[in-house]
Amino acid sequence: MKKRLLALILAACVTMSVTACQDNQNTSSAPTSSVTESKDDSKTESEESKEESSDAETSAPESSDSETSAPESSDAETSAPETSDVETAAPESSDVETTTSETTTEKPSDVPTNEVYEAGGLITEGMKEISVLNEGNKVRLAKVLKKLAAGEEVTIGYIGGSITQGSSAGNNLCYAKLTTDWFMKTYPNAKINYVNAGIGATGSYIGVHRVTSDLLVKNPDLVFVEFSVNDTTENTQRNIESYDSLLRTIWGYETNPAIITIATVQENGTSFQQYHYDIVKKYDLPMISYGDAILSVIKKGDIAWKEISDDNIHPNVPGHNALSQMLTSYIEDVIAELDSITGDESDFTVKASTAGFENGKLLSPTNTEPAINNGFIKKNGYFGGFDGTWIALASGTKPYPEDVTLTFEVEAKSIGLLYGKLTNATATTAEIYVDNELVTTINAAFPGGWGSYVECAHIKTFSETGKHTVSIVPKAKDGGSLFYVSALAIS
Repeated sequence: MKKRLLALILAACVTMSVTACQDNQNTSSAPTSSVTESKDDSKTESEESKEESSDAETSAPESSDSETSAPESSDAETSAPETSDVETAAPESSDVETTTSETTTEKPSDVPTNEVYEAGGLITEGMKEISVLNEGNKVRLAKVLKKLAAGEEVTIGYIGGSITQGSSAGNNLCYAKLTTDWFMKTYPNAKINYVNAGIGATGSYIGVHRVTSDLLVKNPDLVFVEFSVNDTTENTQRNIESYDSLLRTIWGYETNPAIITIATVQENGTSFQQYHYDIVKKYDLPMISYGDAILSVIKKGDIAWKEISDDNIHPNVPGHNALSQMLTSYIEDVIAELDSITGDESDFTVKASTAGFENGKLLSPTNTEPAINNGFIKKNGYFGGFDGTWIALASGTKPYPEDVTLTFEVEAKSIGLLYGKLTNATATTAEIYVDNELVTTINAAFPGGWGSYVECAHIKTFSETGKHTVSIVPKAKDGGSLFYVSALAIS
């Protein structure tokens, strides 16, 4: 805590000094606000994903699996989560800082007060300190680091949206890969498996329903969680419960993984960080705020937002590099005090919220057969990062039959739907019935949007777990109709 207070005081002094100088020059270094999208894929999808406008989506196929072509997937946003566990050798050098860990948690008294951050370079001492929003309980993390030091096998996983997936940086220069590379270089005798389960345009509601199948089945020892940009105040309470449920699901998994949480930010400061922080603080987990650190040096005038991001959301290569350095700097501090870390782990006995989605799962075309399928086509291949899609398709001269429906029998307390949000002009609505009762109507149209993606809707929560039927009934409209179902989300 002394370390953090000292750095904050120093950072404040630097900021006051620079601000005074800038005032004299009649300049301003505050980041420019911009119109933001509802998801973190706003730019990349518009540039790379145009699959919804293809002829294959607007003409009725003759075959259930082969006649409707799979939507093309962009390289950055709609690919399957990377689950490779073959990274077992020390990698080549990267731009991530790999200096030897300090031997004390106190910073030396001669830390410079005039340090300046340059995009793509080493982060400053002030950035390191500001980024540690919560040091958290380090007991589980210490166990992982001791396994690495002993040369044992360790699996490191990452889950989040398109920032985690690597948008604007790529698979090899995203923060997840850079951070894993740092682990490999720091512990060359250990076998380290890397699992990147980031999927663009997904928040923690989808995250908690896919974390088991996409990440936990790989038996991770350490998990990094990043959803602060995609979790929005549009669904505040749902996202609070989702994030809480996600952390509880990871923490309770049989491998007892350590967790480090990450808070990212949009150019104008928009982030779900504070809501996530309240949950993280309750469980006393580590939280690293890329947003606080990067906005501090932008405000100070060291850099402009455009130097660390190519749009208003996604870090570019220098941005990912900076985030990785923040994570590894925190871990270096833990390494320096490793022998003194003892005691009890974080306490998860009392929930931070109702956490109604804990241990959720997805019922998708790859693992589920509907009880009734009249008029939907099961299509293999990836759309929006998810494998397989049920598609209802009707041309203007061939409307849906009256009994078109996709019906599932489930046992659940909570029920949600993952569906395609489509820029295609023929995207239509669907009525959602639970136990033969109309619960809601979903509109799949996203006219003029940045690209098609998988959206989620929470349908209904019951007081206790029970058996229910869920029916999706698309509604025809003039000129053709199109509705995608990616999965049911149940918990």
